[in-house]
Amino acid sequence: MNENLFIGSEALPGLGTLLSRPAVSQVFVLLDANTARCCLPLVEGQLPAGYTPIEISPGEEFKTLATCEAVWSSLTEAQADRYAVLVNVGGGVVTDLGGFCAALYKRGIAFVQVPTTLLAQVDASVGGKTGVDFLGFKNQLGVFQEPLAVCIEPRFLQTLDPRQLKSGYAEVIKHWLIADAEAFARNRSIGVMVDDWTPLIRESVALKQRIVAQDPLESGPRKLLNFGHTVGHALESYLLTQPGREILHGEAVAAGLVCEAWLSHHKGLLSAQELDQIETFVFSVFEKVQFVTLETEAIADFARQDKKNAANSINCTLLEGIGRGVYNQPVTLEEIAASLRYYHRL
Repeated sequence: MNENLFIGSEALPGLGTLLSRPAVSQVFVLLDANTARCCLPLVEGQLPAGYTPIEISPGEEFKTLATCEAVWSSLTEAQADRYAVLVNVGGGVVTDLGGFCAALYKRGIAFVQVPTTLLAQVDASVGGKTGVDFLGFKNQLGVFQEPLAVCIEPRFLQTLDPRQLKSGYAEVIKHWLIADAEAFARNRSIGVMVDDWTPLIRESVALKQRIVAQDPLESGPRKLLNFGHTVGHALESYLLTQPGREILHGEAVAAGLVCEAWLSHHKGLLSAQELDQIETFVFSVFEKVQFVTLETEAIADFARQDKKNAANSINCTLLEGIGRGVYNQPVTLEEIAASLRYYHRL
């Protein structure tokens, strides 16, 4: 678990202190076009003179090895050594891809995550997971590598449009559903009408850190954090293959929360009342993801590549009740397709 976690007003000064260490030879800053325009001005005052920006295209479709090659080429051309630091300023695509690039370049250089979306602040940047998509499958390639630091500045959320902000909220809801029933009960009447995100971010990050500390390499309890993601990743991956129908990660996860809550009820783990509470809350925040019934088998087929699977078994994280996740629950492709049909009918 990373000890250099800065949240709130201390985040960017903490970044400046880390980068001013004599042991740091060079500083590179990975951005996409959006964060270069909207977020770099907030960070720039903490960067050393002579830092090198590396800009990539925004969007999940660029979370690929081809983009990694461009980043590695920039580092190589600038003669970055093993004492260089890569600062990843952006959402989940930038932090995932940047961490992956840093972990592999010259067998590993230090990197700092500066997440600028709610999704990245409460989930993607915390826990040491890095990775890129491959052959249409989400995060198919990746490594576990802790960053030098994570610097979470909630002011970045003011640069987001409402859709991006809501996308991150899906991961917050997931944390409540797997491990904090009281927070779910407290917040489901509030939704995204939040004036100050800092306390909620602190609470959500602390919950994730407690789980990760028990199981850094995801062989057991850390799998709880994948609730909503077996179906969510399948849906997201499928729609990425359909030009013009791409959705945000959090929108796919929100759909996955409903589908996997239904699977929990279907298997006798979750009451009908709790399923209704989850559905009502999710749909109070998120619009329904559009697909047709005939697509459900094709969507479900993407779950064959889910990283929690073992042998020929699709392993899912389900709920034994709100606030009580349970991992390694076998489901079939037919059950996943059935959950998607249930979601489609709602």
